[in-house]
Amino acid sequence: MSAIANLLGGVAFLGHDVQTQMDLIVLSQDGIPKKSLLFFADYLDLSVGEMAELLPVTERTIQRYSPQKHFNSAVSESILHMAELVARGVEVFESKEFFLSWLLQPCMALGGRTPRSLVSSRFGIGIILDELTRIEHGIIS
Repeated sequence: MSAIANLLGGVAFLGHDVQTQMDLIVLSQDGIPKKSLLFFADYLDLSVGEMAELLPVTERTIQRYSPQKHFNSAVSESILHMAELVARGVEVFESKEFFLSWLLQPCMALGGRTPRSLVSSRFGIGIILDELTRIEHGIIS
């Protein structure tokens, strides 16, 4: 859980300590602040526009928000799911760079699609998390 919070700037940005899944629920209900999203985008080396493509929010809306303004629960939950995915991917690949590179490679287990092409969907993130578990256990499909 702390890896997810760290990807979003930690307690200093989130205003919450994240120790349990219940903390994630509270955080998604309270909303993720824009500054946490920008911190996460910087970690991923993505522009605001690229982040917006992966979230249920427009680039223009993100740009209009002040750094302290919080996203609604739907957007916040999507951000948290993405952070969970990235934390898990970095853990499995033991490298941010290897994981981010893997996201861009077509994957036979995903029907030849790139993992990144599925990130904008909660179901897609679930499929990618399942594939990461298979990779972790040496089951390459």
